[in-house]
Amino acid sequence: MPLTLADTGIEQTIQRIGGSSEVRQHLSDMGFVPGGSVTVISTSAGNLIVKVKEARVAISKEMAAKIIV
Repeated sequence: MPLTLADTGIEQTIQRIGGSSEVRQHLSDMGFVPGGSVTVISTSAGNLIVKVKEARVAISKEMAAKIIV
């Protein structure tokens, strides 16, 4: 399921990253890699604040939809 549908506060494992090669590289640079863990901290108007690699990152709902957990 896309990260946008993940429950808040539950650690998820990233299965794959979709989108163009530029988008995949950008997400990889931020720490979103297959096999890695991500936790949704909060959502606001569809945008998410997530914890990835011990850092909190804000991402748009469009980017979050490309992260499959």
